[in-house]
Amino acid sequence: MQVTELPAEGLKRQFKIVVPASDLSAKVDERLAELAKTAQMPGFRQGKVPVGLLKKQYGPALFGEAVEQAVNSSTAKAIEDRGLKPALQPRVDLKQLEEGKDVEFEVAIEVLPEVGKLDFSEVELERLKAVVPDKDVEDAIGRIAKANREQKPVDPPRPAQKGDAIKIDFVGSVDGKEFPGGAAQDYTLELGSGSFIPGFEDQLVGAEVGKDVDVKVTFPADYGAPELAGKDTVFKCTIKEIHEFVDKPVDDELAKKNNFENLDAMRKAVADRIGQDYAQVSRTMIKRQLLDKLADIHKFEVPEGLVEGEFNAIWQRIEEAKKAGQKIDDDEEKMKTEYREIAERRVRLGLLLADVGRSNSIDVTAEELNQAVMREAMRYPGQERQVLEFYGKNAELKERLRAPIFEEKTVDFILELAKVSEKSVTPEELLKAAREAEEADDEDEPKEQATN
Repeated sequence: MQVTELPAEGLKRQFKIVVPASDLSAKVDERLAELAKTAQMPGFRQGKVPVGLLKKQYGPALFGEAVEQAVNSSTAKAIEDRGLKPALQPRVDLKQLEEGKDVEFEVAIEVLPEVGKLDFSEVELERLKAVVPDKDVEDAIGRIAKANREQKPVDPPRPAQKGDAIKIDFVGSVDGKEFPGGAAQDYTLELGSGSFIPGFEDQLVGAEVGKDVDVKVTFPADYGAPELAGKDTVFKCTIKEIHEFVDKPVDDELAKKNNFENLDAMRKAVADRIGQDYAQVSRTMIKRQLLDKLADIHKFEVPEGLVEGEFNAIWQRIEEAKKAGQKIDDDEEKMKTEYREIAERRVRLGLLLADVGRSNSIDVTAEELNQAVMREAMRYPGQERQVLEFYGKNAELKERLRAPIFEEKTVDFILELAKVSEKSVTPEELLKAAREAEEADDEDEPKEQATN
């Protein structure tokens, strides 16, 4: 095998490789000898077929197999001998392919860049920290108490009021014709909950048990079912029961009903949960800060092939949005330029984080991967077992969960080294800052605009 390095630029490398015809011929002969031991042909006993006949029948296929193996092995050796780290699969261009002659081909690859020395101790970041106000805890406890309210029939009987729970039968019709999904029996509806289309619940305030009410409403113009959108509709309702809610006192009994030892334990758990929510918002913001600073500080060349792949993935989503009827900026070339810059930034950050993780032995454990699968399963209540079985049978799909875990662990590693100051803020200030950061991102990145 002869390898000649060709001129290249930047991260690109190119080689010309020549595999002698004698090597290929020897490989074909070797495979024919193996085949001859078990081959069968009419008129010959097994293993007694002449090699010449086998070569006539299988020679071209075996030559193709030998070429493929030679290309793969010689390409891998050329890369290994030079200590190169390909960013993508090598591109092979066959220049000469004819049985009995040397095989000549060129290999083009892009290599991973040298990220360089990284000193995260000079990265300055600010983490916003919100303390959970007692009022937020009490409001949450109040919602728990509301969710645990009991219902009892109104006594003495009276017309329905806002806040009551009524049991009704109803049948909906448009232009006198009933429509699918527009009827129900023994449906419990809390008046004032806003769970039905606007105007429906208001017309049942004052209704009495045993009396029918015609509720006349108009479906919103953007209603999910196109055949009903904007249509005038009549629901014939029969009031069967009227119940009122009985508030539950906020005490140890309420806590025990919700699987807490006592009210203090429930308050602490609620405060911790709210605190975790605020901490996640703060975490998202400081991660955004960190990535922005890393992108600004570390400028190194990135493989064009990776950028092109990322850009194509982004642009495919834009094309799909256009097909779905969303309005896109008329200046397509400008959009492509901006999205290509975004693609390059993502690739650069991905390579940087990968380098940090690799050089610092950051890894994702089997336990962490299993926990991620469990979290995915929890997103589908009632179908947890099916989801777990699905991931159990699809190792490749399970492996896709590794990348985001690796990224978060690498970000945590960098944050430990960076100069992070904390600033105490109110929850309102934290959420406002988060919204402003998201709006700034929206301005920086071109977005497809919904049709008016």
